[in-house]
Formats: sequence, structure tokens, C-alpha cells
Amino acid sequence: MTQKNLPEGLHLDTLAVRTAVDKTQYGENSEALFLTSSFTQPDCATAARRFAGEEDGYIYSRFTNPTVASMEQRLAALEGTEACIATASGMGAILLLCMGLLKAGDHVVCSRSVFGSTIKLIASEFGKFGVESTFVSQTDLGEWKSAIRPSTKLLFAETPTNPLTEVCDIRALADIAHAAGAVLAVDNCFCTPALQKPAALGADVIVHSGTKYLDGQGRVIAGALCAPQAMVKDKFIPVMRSAGITLSPFNAWVVLKGLETLGIRMEAQSARALALAQWLEAHPKVARVYYPGLASHPQHALAMQQQRGLGGAVVSFDVKGANPDQLRANAWRVIDATQLMSVTANLGDVKTIITHPASTSHGRLTEDQRQAAGITQGLIRVAVGLEHLGDLQADLIRGLELI
Repeated sequence: MTQKNLPEGLHLDTLAVRTAVDKTQYGENSEALFLTSSFTQPDCATAARRFAGEEDGYIYSRFTNPTVASMEQRLAALEGTEACIATASGMGAILLLCMGLLKAGDHVVCSRSVFGSTIKLIASEFGKFGVESTFVSQTDLGEWKSAIRPSTKLLFAETPTNPLTEVCDIRALADIAHAAGAVLAVDNCFCTPALQKPAALGADVIVHSGTKYLDGQGRVIAGALCAPQAMVKDKFIPVMRSAGITLSPFNAWVVLKGLETLGIRMEAQSARALALAQWLEAHPKVARVYYPGLASHPQHALAMQQQRGLGGAVVSFDVKGANPDQLRANAWRVIDATQLMSVTANLGDVKTIITHPASTSHGRLTEDQRQAAGITQGLIRVAVGLEHLGDLQADLIRGLELI
């Protein structure tokens, strides 16, 4: 059995619930979970055609599995792309992106404000294999243009960035990339398609860590690339088939269920984040708040245009302090005093998470790299969940009063 043919023009919330609900002979209403390493073939001739790619059919769960395919179809529908390929993690998705599109001698232009592991992967790991990279200001289009070379094949940005929530102009970057014959990849982890659709603004590839808001409850590790069908088929599937950067069927099933509530979660968490950011901005122990939903954010107008008028669920702020040592001590004091928030470096959970980026998510960077990215020792990142706003404020007050 298969699902009913869906009508055209469905809204995102409906697509998140109804897309890719293929049924087995039992007619289950929830997506089936196919926990199998391989799939039997009816005969040798069919097996040969399927292994050669001449006929559709499931072969081996390293690169073909019905549950994973359902998750890919649903996420592609939400992002508005032709296809999607799921990976074992968000960083696995970026690894697949670079392996599929780059070779020795190619050049990447990347925002210097992206996730620390992304910087390390592009600059250090791919640098070992002859891929050159230039890191530029997230928001200075002139720097992006100046960095372009004849060998530039990929522009990479995340928007908003982790943890300072800098917002780039996706359409302008797409124009720069395409004029150079390059691909624009946008990490949409912070917003998800519930708030922002980079493909509609010209991006070629949308990168996801399904670990974050797509799952939404901190249960599994997952990643994905949403892209044109030809790119997925010709560039990414051959690497996936050989390298095995594979999303497990169980993790795919968990993300599938998470996607069903994506829209309502993102709206509710964004509302709480905005209220918390406004409260923090008025607090005497806080030096600065970074949140796209605030009018004080440098890219507020652009963010509201690109993100459906919502700021997302991540708020970062600098505590006050006289020097780096005091800033670090004060930031740690605030975090250690919390009794409700989870102290971990993840984000996207319904449980609010608090972390010190300079010593966790960006701890592997040099101090110069952190300073270039604006990551100070006094910076605290809060990924706002679904707890009551008053309880979150009270949890932060415990530490802020100690500064």
C-alpha cells in the first residue's frame, strides 16, 4: 500500500504530518520502522538491475532504506527542494557536501562565524587534501565578493549563526555564488523550514543537523542535505554509497515523528526566546544581547524578512566583566548557578539549554579565531525550550545576582 495522493498547495504544518506516509500491507497510520540491514531480491536479474541503478528498489540500508527515504521526502517537501539525502549527523552532512562537490585545488568561501566544527572541518581536514578556504565576515558582502577566485566552487554560510545569531542576506550570497559558477550552501539549523526556506531565496543546498529542532527532543543524532535531484543523485549518493555516512533507520523514524510538531514548536519557542531576550536586554548585569528578534540586532530587518517575522529560539548574551578572566568567571558563575536549565552544548530541545561557547562548542578554535568570530569569554548561549518564561528568568537570576 502507499499513501493517498496529497492535494497541491498544502501548508507546512500539514506537509510535516502527511508527507511520505507510505503504508505496508497492514495499513498502519504511523510510519513503519524498517530495522533491517539488507533487503532480499526476487531473482538475480532484478538484483543486478537494482545494484546497477537501472531499477528502483531497496538493496542495503547503508544507502537505501524505506524509513530513511520517508524522512528525506518529508524534509525535502518542507524545504521546497527536489530531493534530500540523510546522514549520520549534521557534521556528516557537511562532510558529504564537501566530499561530493570539492576536489584538490578547489576553493571554499565560508563565513568565519559558523559553528566551530564546521571551520575545523573545512579549514583543517579538507585543507590536508588540497582544498583551499577563505573565511569572511558573515554580513559584509564586499568581503564575500573579494574572496571569490576562479577556483571557488562553494560558498558556505549558516544563518543565523551559532552562537551570535548573525544573519546573512541569502539572496545576495546566492547571486554572488552563481555569478562565479559556484554553489551556495546554507546551514538552516537555527531556523528550520518552519521559519526560513533558503531554497526560495536562491540557495542551492540546505544543510541540517536533525539532532536539533528537526527532532526537537534531544533524542538522536542526524543530519541531511536538501538539494536538486540531479545533485543528490550525481554528487552525493555515490559518496554515501561508498563512504557510509549513513543515518540509521531508527534515528530517521525519530526525526520523522519530530517533524510532525516542528512548526508549532518553533513558534512557541521563538515567542519565549523573544520575551527572554527583551528581559535580558534590560538587566543591569548584561552587557549585550544577541537575538534577531530584537530591534537592536544589526540585521533585525533582514532577519524578520527571511524568517517569517520570528527570531528563532537561540538567545546569546555577554555578561559584564573587567577582563577576560573575570568575564569567564562571571559567565561560569551564571551557568553553574542554574537549577533548571540543562548545561550542555546541544540546542533545539524542548528543554532549555545553557552553555559557554568559548570553552565548549568553540573550544577547539584558537583564541584569535574566537576573537575574529566575536566569541568572548563572557558569552553565554541559551537555547530556549518550552518551560514557563518566569521559571527561566528565575533560573538566570540565581547567577546574575552573584556577579
